[in-house]
Amino acid sequence: MRDLFVQWLTSLTAPFWKSSLSINQFVTALQETFHMVFFAMLFGCIWGFIQGITLLVTRPTGILPNRVIYHGLNPIVNALRSLPFIILLIAVIPLTKLLVGTSIGTWAAIVPLTIYVGPYIGRLVETSLLEVNEGIVESAQAMGATPLQIIFKFILPEARSSLILNLTTATISLIGATAMAGAVGAGGIGDLAISYGYQRFDSSVVMLTVVVLLILVQLVQSLGDWLSKLR
Repeated sequence: MRDLFVQWLTSLTAPFWKSSLSINQFVTALQETFHMVFFAMLFGCIWGFIQGITLLVTRPTGILPNRVIYHGLNPIVNALRSLPFIILLIAVIPLTKLLVGTSIGTWAAIVPLTIYVGPYIGRLVETSLLEVNEGIVESAQAMGATPLQIIFKFILPEARSSLILNLTTATISLIGATAMAGAVGAGGIGDLAISYGYQRFDSSVVMLTVVVLLILVQLVQSLGDWLSKLR
């Protein structure tokens, strides 16, 4: 299937494609980008939802207030969110080597990408859940619902649209971060832009990267907007 797609794309672009970059290399880089975004978003969502829900329920006005947990987790989330990704990428190289055995490549990039997007998602999840009307929580408590039931049967379903839109925003930020990860050999279309576009002075590769990123962002945003409106 992939080979057929590469052949079709090669024949389609052959008349005007003059770059030293082959279509096969471009498709491989695109696959690497999707790979990084998917797994970093998957792990980031798991971590982010745990953080966001914990911050919500343990805050002073939450359903399970706990000053130690809240005031311990809150500054950690803020600290990780404040780090520019390119600095975080370099800072966690020892951890990356420990977890995946190397500091370059697609899997190696997933580690810093997850650390980058997890706290970001956590704060977005907390914000979405805080938008839920307090009356819904009070009604659930009056009916005798347990904290877990309040969270998973009342708060999360009520915040569904807001959560989808915020996760869409996080995904778009993650796509941009994967492009930056190419600076340290992570692969993906960001690596193409640096290796072929910048270092070989091939402006067509840079323009291709820009166009592809714009299309990806538009597709993700459109999908997020559509999903948020579903009932």
